[in-house]
Amino acid sequence: MKRVLGIGLTVIVACAVGFAWGMSGRSAVTHALQTAELRDSLLEGRGAVLDARLDIYSVNFGEASRHLEAARTALRSASTRLDDLGRQEDSKRLALALTRIDEAQVMAGKLNQDANALAADAAKTITDVLGGAATR
Repeated sequence: MKRVLGIGLTVIVACAVGFAWGMSGRSAVTHALQTAELRDSLLEGRGAVLDARLDIYSVNFGEASRHLEAARTALRSASTRLDDLGRQEDSKRLALALTRIDEAQVMAGKLNQDANALAADAAKTITDVLGGAATR
């Protein structure tokens, strides 16, 4: 009976140690995954803004509006990830970029070339947030 009880206790202790050991590296991996997903969303948004700038330059305002909408979707996702990571300052900067994208889309709807400058400002802000994402 003592032998069975000892084996059972050893198995329970081994399982607890294995569980603790497995969980110790999990948070680092989860954080790295969240950071990679954030970076992907930011790159996707910046790429869409740059595509929109090319379309505005080419006087293709309809396609520019579609690219700006795609950028808005990607950047909203990135903003949510920034909030989840506790980076409210970067989230506020990204909100500024989203405002510039909204303004650029309105100007593109009016066939106004000044939308290019607003999109450039949004792209710069996104690049700044990307720089911060790389260092954390």
